[in-house]
Amino acid sequence: MKVKKRTVWLLTLVSLVAVISVFYIFEGNNTPNILTIFSDDTIEETDILGVNQNMTQPVNSESDLFQEVRLEQSNKRSQLREQLTQKIGSDQTTAEEKNAAFNEMDELIKLESSEAMLEMLIKSIGYSDALVRIEDEKVSVTVMSDEVSKQQANEITYIVRSELDDYVNVSVKFEPFN
Repeated sequence: MKVKKRTVWLLTLVSLVAVISVFYIFEGNNTPNILTIFSDDTIEETDILGVNQNMTQPVNSESDLFQEVRLEQSNKRSQLREQLTQKIGSDQTTAEEKNAAFNEMDELIKLESSEAMLEMLIKSIGYSDALVRIEDEKVSVTVMSDEVSKQQANEITYIVRSELDDYVNVSVKFEPFN
């Protein structure tokens, strides 16, 4: 079975759209306000992204740590995705290898969207930040919370298990605010 280049490009494009969609869902609405270009305000008074520049937000080291871990994981997965794309597009790989690479890329996309969805669900129950990592058969969840209770851990475990039927090994860790 020979995979056509159009099919590979189409699947790559669909994968890219899925990743970008997840990114925009979590980033919120950051569309620039084009009308501010035509205003008479000074640079300091201009609010291009629609966000008040004078508003300060507290910076938590745990959130920064979560962002670092997310960025590191994203870089690793991007490299893997690039290798798989090259394998799929190569003329030297067999159809079975291309099929396996495509299936691995599909699993990678499902894994990323599952992690993002779980983070969103955990944040929706009242946690300021959550980090979900799925590796092998284990799901590791870290949330920012000063309170630590078995009930909270059980609630998070229940959410993970209800969304991911295949994963039984779920660990929950609480990181306190600084």
